[in-house]
Amino acid sequence: MKTIDVCLTPDLLHLHTDSLENSIVVVADVFRATSCMVTAFAHGVNSITPVATVEECSQLQGRGYLAAAERNAKKVDGFDLDNSPFSYMDERLIGADIAMTTTNGTYAITRSRNAVKVLVGSFLNLEAVVRFLQGERYDVLILCAGWKGRVNLEDTLFAGALIERLKDEYMVPEDSGLMAWRMYMQAKADLPAFLAPSSHVRRLHRLSIHKDIIYCLQHDLYDVIPVLRGSALVSMEM
Repeated sequence: MKTIDVCLTPDLLHLHTDSLENSIVVVADVFRATSCMVTAFAHGVNSITPVATVEECSQLQGRGYLAAAERNAKKVDGFDLDNSPFSYMDERLIGADIAMTTTNGTYAITRSRNAVKVLVGSFLNLEAVVRFLQGERYDVLILCAGWKGRVNLEDTLFAGALIERLKDEYMVPEDSGLMAWRMYMQAKADLPAFLAPSSHVRRLHRLSIHKDIIYCLQHDLYDVIPVLRGSALVSMEM
């Protein structure tokens, strides 16, 4: 039987090195990188090139890419876009090629390149990811982007939600997956309330970023899956 496992932060990815090349990795950065990426493709962008550093993003900006850069939940000066999903609903971005760097999410994606496939997951495209994985023969590793190497609650809850919908097709061999699933089952009736005391929700509220939180916790808004092709994310043909 196929397995589904959870890596709670990229700093623990070395524990999965042996299995990475035979697994599909689903990267989740719910607040807000992967939610932005899903929203961007749902609204017509052509590609997103995720990079780990501000310097790499600046270089791509110099080559004509629209550039999105975020650090510590704030837009980096000198770049075109921030890390709010609402910024990616602009019709002027249709067909655009975007370079993106964020505090956690893009780093997690770049760390996953050796996987069979790298998918971008969020609550917004949860069911689309589920349907795709149901037809695949590979094991799955959910990589939670976390916060600067630390575990965070929102990405762990996404992992639990994905496991909840796939548990009949996949075995959950490790406690990280069991923990994520049981936590989601406890939280799913009211995710905003469950997450209210979490570190990143408090961080976003301090910056008056309120509507992004509710938006990013909506389930199954979009039928798109960003997938890594070479160095860039593109929208998978569904």
